[in-house]
Amino acid sequence: MAERERRFTVPHASGTFRARSQVMTADDVERAVRRMTHEVIERNHGTHDLIVIGLQTGGVPIAHRIAETLSEIEGTDVAVGSLDVALHRDDIGLRPVLPHAVTDIPADLDGRIVVLTDDVLFTGRTVRAALDALHTWGRPRAVQLAVMVDRGHRELPIRPDYVGKNLPTSRSEMVDVGRDGVYLGELE
Repeated sequence: MAERERRFTVPHASGTFRARSQVMTADDVERAVRRMTHEVIERNHGTHDLIVIGLQTGGVPIAHRIAETLSEIEGTDVAVGSLDVALHRDDIGLRPVLPHAVTDIPADLDGRIVVLTDDVLFTGRTVRAALDALHTWGRPRAVQLAVMVDRGHRELPIRPDYVGKNLPTSRSEMVDVGRDGVYLGELE
């Protein structure tokens, strides 16, 4: 959970994140990014027409890391952007609307393959909102989903194409993805 979301979580879930255990080290995260990047290249037969877009806020650093690794492996620059889905969410009355994160779509999406990235996939509602938001920017040929952690508990029929780690959790647990690793804990 990114710091921005933690600060603005609904009152019944507010508090400070307390890590109980580290489930991935920084090296594990780097290996997962590299593996997911190779899977993206293999599935798409290279990087032609590819654009990587990170969901604000936790997916943006992952998008940049995947795009950098794609460029390193393939020797070509891959466009990378960010997408804020706050105004497309279906729970606006339940969560605060925070549309001050930057949306930056650096290229036309029409006919492109979009690799949408996020840090944690939970209920699938953020991804549903992202699909709505993406279509205001164009009509991609395909949208693929890359997440660092898939923690289950889906409420919508959404499944990632690329996963760093499947991490079964209880609904009350929280997952925090950062540059130094992935932590499992709870809010105090």
